[in-house]
Amino acid sequence: MSPAAASAQPSDPVLAGRRLRQGQAHRIVFANEKGGTGKSTTAVHVAVALSYLGARVAAIDLDPRQRTTHRYIENRLNTLEKRGLTLPTPECEVFRGETTGDLIAMIRRMEATCDFLIIDNPGRDDPFARVAVEHADTLVTPMNDSFVDFDLIGQVDAETFKVRKLSFFAELIWEARLKRSRMTIEQQRPEMDWIVVRNRTGHVEARNQARLHKALNEMAKRVGFRVTQGLSERVIYRELFPSGLTLLDKGHLGELGTSHLVARQELRALVKTLSLPAFDPEQGALELA
Repeated sequence: MSPAAASAQPSDPVLAGRRLRQGQAHRIVFANEKGGTGKSTTAVHVAVALSYLGARVAAIDLDPRQRTTHRYIENRLNTLEKRGLTLPTPECEVFRGETTGDLIAMIRRMEATCDFLIIDNPGRDDPFARVAVEHADTLVTPMNDSFVDFDLIGQVDAETFKVRKLSFFAELIWEARLKRSRMTIEQQRPEMDWIVVRNRTGHVEARNQARLHKALNEMAKRVGFRVTQGLSERVIYRELFPSGLTLLDKGHLGELGTSHLVARQELRALVKTLSLPAFDPEQGALELA
């Protein structure tokens, strides 16, 4: 990522190097080949957060078997209908195509009518997941705070915890960036911004957390990603799924406890850290109430 993009703050109306042409949505891909990292939960909350900001948001669920993101949005629509509510809600479709060309066509079709296109990759490696990564403007990799999950990005020495080698996933992203840099002027997209999101940090022993922090920073310099805090392990996220509601639907969740308020603050901080381009230069900064 260029120094300009790395130092840009969400207060910039349109971030340096990240202005899109008419009919091009900003593509945010949530990708991790390991399950259980809070990937879909994070994707849905970011999608709803952007919808609350007035953006037109669409999502593609690339896992037709689990379709967690799609089911979350389905639950949300059912709740709104039952309660007679109108709340910001992104559109969501499940990809059921047979070729990577089908996926590319779907991306282009959906991005033509939205400001942000969110793609939730399956928790595995397959050709469709790779295409999604190659087409990401912002790539978000949620991970649990453990070396089990760090192994997705790279391997560390058992004694020193120094990074020894890149993982297949990290090499895949490296290749995707190279391919992106070879695009013609007509095809050119913003430089890919890769962000590793540390979820569930509250349940890690302090010494291991420090080792992981050091290893992530070392790997970030070698591979070129940013590291940020994500969503803590909280029961509220599992409880919200059946209703499809999110932490931002504060007027419809009943009385919120302190931990829920802290969780909302975590989400606000995460959305800002993503440093997404403002979808409307007239509106200015992305701010969540």
